Amino acid sequence: MARAHNFYPGPAVLPVAALERAQRELLDWEGTGTSVMETSHRSKEYDAVHNETIAIIKEMLGLGERFHVLLLQGGASLQFAMVPMNLLSAGQTADYIHTGTWSKKAIAEAKLFGTVNVAFDGETVELKRVPRQDELKLTPGARYVHMTSNNTIKGTQFHAFPDTGGVPIVCDMSSDFLWRAFDPSPFGIIYAGAQKNIGPAGVTVVIIRDDILKQCKTEGVPTLLKYQTHADKNSLFNTPPSFNIYMVRNVLRTMMDAGGLAEIEARNRKKAGMVYDTIDANPDFFRAPVPKESRSLMNIVFRLPAEDLEARFVAEGKLGNLLGLKGHRSVGGIRISAYNSCPLESVEAIVEFMKAFAKANG
Repeated sequence: MARAHNFYPGPAVLPVAALERAQRELLDWEGTGTSVMETSHRSKEYDAVHNETIAIIKEMLGLGERFHVLLLQGGASLQFAMVPMNLLSAGQTADYIHTGTWSKKAIAEAKLFGTVNVAFDGETVELKRVPRQDELKLTPGARYVHMTSNNTIKGTQFHAFPDTGGVPIVCDMSSDFLWRAFDPSPFGIIYAGAQKNIGPAGVTVVIIRDDILKQCKTEGVPTLLKYQTHADKNSLFNTPPSFNIYMVRNVLRTMMDAGGLAEIEARNRKKAGMVYDTIDANPDFFRAPVPKESRSLMNIVFRLPAEDLEARFVAEGKLGNLLGLKGHRSVGGIRISAYNSCPLESVEAIVEFMKAFAKANG
């Protein structure tokens, strides 16, 4: 069977090796005579997978003992509420950097619990770029500063994290988690839905620093929505999405086998560079709305001269086994999502298609 070139923005492409391992083990996993989906989450076999997943994330990011890694459910959307529910009270202020659809949703949830200062309103620049440091209007003594590191819809990305003056950063990294190494020390909480860069939908990785965990509310928060509940029980307070976590472990293992984050970053930069070079080489046909300093390496967005050409680009691409090229319904255009697991061969295929399409229709 020929694998499609998959550019869907999430759920997104997974490594063949991770899928093949699941295929081999589907009926008889670890010699148990069952699949991981049929095995108790309290079993020693599942416990090994669960703990390996956490250990790999800690190893890849160099987290050490200061950070807890939680494997939760509910996606990033639940974290929009869970963060302020645990950390923000009436009379307290949290700073939010608004750079797209998902930060806007996070702001709406945070307003239910405390005061929100929009430290940067991306609407003023049509959400086409991320802010410069001197544009941030931060609150002295803020509870935390929330940001979204990569914006899947508008195709913008932070390539350097803001200086918050020691105020902990809370970051939604759903669409660029583990695309490169970074210093975790400024972050109080990092959260990421798995379905773009590290696995299937159904798992949310939450990384919380120990001092921030100790500051979480102990009263007025439902048990299942307390970070402390999940930290105390190693994310096994209730039944976890065990198969999804197993798949995340498989994906993380392929990343480690490929050389870890240094190699992953090099590949990601090469893939995105190939597409952006093709766009920039033909500015009369391809138009990238995002300035170079804010361009996402995960979600590459661009426009063609007319919407009917964009529709034809998507349709002809699909006939050529190039899937998921349509831009988000709120903005239109074209979007190529080249996440960690998107192979170089797929990027080579889309680049050749772009060149041929421009030549035929330019």
